[in-house]
Amino acid sequence: MNKIDQLSPTPAQHEALPVTLADIRAARARINGSVQRTPTVVSRTLSEITGATVYLKFENHQFTAAYKERGALNRLLLLDEAARAKGVIAASAGNHAQGLAYHGARLGVPVTIVMPTTTPTVKVMQTEGHGATVVLFGETFDEAYAHARRLEAERGLTFVHPFDDPDIIAGQGTVALEMLEDAPDIDTLVVPIGGGGLLSGMGTAARGIKPDIALIGVQAELYPSMYDVIKGAVLPCDGDTLAEGIAVKEPGQITRGIVNALINDVVLVTERALEQAVSLLLQIEKTVVEGAGAAGLAALMEHKAMFAGRTVGLVLTGGNIDTRLLANVLLRDLARSGRLARLRIRLQDRPGALYQVSRIFHEQQVNIIEVYHQRVFTSLPAKGLITDIECETRDEAHLQRLMVALAQSGFDATPVELA
Repeated sequence: MNKIDQLSPTPAQHEALPVTLADIRAARARINGSVQRTPTVVSRTLSEITGATVYLKFENHQFTAAYKERGALNRLLLLDEAARAKGVIAASAGNHAQGLAYHGARLGVPVTIVMPTTTPTVKVMQTEGHGATVVLFGETFDEAYAHARRLEAERGLTFVHPFDDPDIIAGQGTVALEMLEDAPDIDTLVVPIGGGGLLSGMGTAARGIKPDIALIGVQAELYPSMYDVIKGAVLPCDGDTLAEGIAVKEPGQITRGIVNALINDVVLVTERALEQAVSLLLQIEKTVVEGAGAAGLAALMEHKAMFAGRTVGLVLTGGNIDTRLLANVLLRDLARSGRLARLRIRLQDRPGALYQVSRIFHEQQVNIIEVYHQRVFTSLPAKGLITDIECETRDEAHLQRLMVALAQSGFDATPVELA
């Protein structure tokens, strides 16, 4: 029996929840035509890699490249005329800010977004580009959030929470409606958790349509906030995660109740798995996904036995990743797979030494990318030197053949390992 078959939601699933399937269907009718009905497509290659039948929901195809538009638009459309005229406010440095700004501009609703002063300039510019007024305040999100609530009261604005709001949750739940219509054979949904809004909405919709469906939440190992709530654990939430979109230290009060009532389990994924998932989605599906959006695939790869043989739906929740960070992730993945390497080679400082090394690289058909010499900052004798050579190989086996050839020629070579 598969591990998921042995799991069941908590008894609280039968209690009345603040969001219903009817709310989610009403939200879909409300936002229909103003957000993309993104495709749900089976991935043959990822299915082979993971041992499950994998369906992908491309929410990174939304105009602002994230599912957050759904909840933000639903919330805006439910405002009365007086609230629309005064405008809304939110604290966000991510996809919620852009979704709210974009649809606010479309509807003529003034939008103010409070961001920490540490927010990257590109995110500020993107949000302003969608028509919002950006206020930079505080060093942390908590300080920005507190300032947003002060401005809410001072200016009579409506605060739009990124996840702990029934209207937001209902909007996010429309993702599951589309997935199960397009791929009704899905028996398991694997959903990233930050504050819990997406899983709350999708879980409510999925349970209403298909009561026996398995619901698995995913969190980054560095930010296990909902995991702590569900499991009664006390793991710390801190660190620099690739999945910044789900790096939430405190899940919502509404969402924690819904998630606890509906899910079968919640799992954690490492930074290495997140990096690998981002890289695989670009290489295999030719799609750019941010770290949080790749969390579902990371879970399938790190917990293969749990999902083996199941038909799994994954949401690629967003594609807003810094291009420099993406390049770094891709290069690190090449290094881990043996296709890119840096070898530290000990040489004698005499004519022809580097030539002899480069000859071996040529014989093994390994491409040299860069060469670094170090004569001064080394513990070797004055006549010795360290040479670091960055090179490109076909795979791990090819790299190992190069290492053997260097050793057979008397060179002391060691790979510089990644974390």
